[in-house]
Amino acid sequence: MATIPITLRGSEKLKAELHRLKTVDRPAVINAIAEARAQGDISENAEYDAAKDRQGFIEGRIQEIEGKLSASLVIDPSTIEADGKVVFGSTVTLEDEASGDSVTYQIVGEDEADLKLGLINIASPIARALIGKFEGDSAEVHAPGGVKHYEIVSVRYI
Repeated sequence: MATIPITLRGSEKLKAELHRLKTVDRPAVINAIAEARAQGDISENAEYDAAKDRQGFIEGRIQEIEGKLSASLVIDPSTIEADGKVVFGSTVTLEDEASGDSVTYQIVGEDEADLKLGLINIASPIARALIGKFEGDSAEVHAPGGVKHYEIVSVRYI
């Protein structure tokens, strides 16, 4: 399996979710299944079916997170020394060359991406256009909404 880049913050978030699933959600669903079984006939017991479905989801998510964590390469952006080059974990401030609007994004892994928080997936069109460029460069982004041109105003590693 290929390594998956993830920031230190993203790794901690996944570990916290895994811990919650194993220590809170899994025991709760086991209790729900036991309670549903105690009600008698489980062949037409909707609560039992719902609890079993929930258990399947929880177990699947646990396996998914464990797989991602085992294949992940944790990168702490504050330790990166890329001399102003846009790399994974960089926080980049851009200016739209057409409108003059300014935006700031951090390039993160797939599980961490949240556009509302300014966290963009490394596989997104904008991140792919930025990787390898330097402060002062222009980037042409081929997005579903059309082509946009951005100037890289600053690159930070925080």
